[in-house]
Amino acid sequence: MIILLASQEDIKNEAQILNQLFEFSLECYHLSKPYKNHQEHTDFLNEIDSNYLNRIVLHNFHELTNEFDIKGIHFEEEIRRAYIETPTRYFKDLNLFGKTISSSFHELKELDASDFEFDYHILDLGTFSTSNPNHTIKEPDVNLIDKAIIAMGDINKNHIREVLDLGFKGAVISKSIWESDEPVQSFIDLKAIYDTLIKL
Repeated sequence: MIILLASQEDIKNEAQILNQLFEFSLECYHLSKPYKNHQEHTDFLNEIDSNYLNRIVLHNFHELTNEFDIKGIHFEEEIRRAYIETPTRYFKDLNLFGKTISSSFHELKELDASDFEFDYHILDLGTFSTSNPNHTIKEPDVNLIDKAIIAMGDINKNHIREVLDLGFKGAVISKSIWESDEPVQSFIDLKAIYDTLIKL
């Protein structure tokens, strides 16, 4: 799975570009804009074609699951640690039927030890420069962990084969798309490589 993470800085015509990306087979977009309030999140979601809302995962204002037919909710690490110990209480007022629940982790050991059955886990590999296409990802190898783990870092099309070889079920991309002069074409190129590799 390829997950597009929202840009932390607002992008000109961002919703319009996102609708185009959905049109070109973007399957999952993580809406993470912690500086935006509830109304701004609502306004942004209203700019998205309603046919594509079920591809959006919320990092903030999870209660918007009651207003929009979105894909699911995501827990940043601190929020997960604060609330996931009493999930029944946290989830009781949320419409989560048929929706995904995912979380971020910085440590593989903590991810592996987690008892909560997330639909997928995002493991932060740290930051490495997208301007260095020769950078290699040497670890961690997650092939022996029986969980769906998605790699996160400054991942671009040059890293896709590596993350799949290490056992990851996909990658989180962000800067390689949002900092591109042609974000839609950059996504199309990356997705083509991913689709080819997973068929091998």
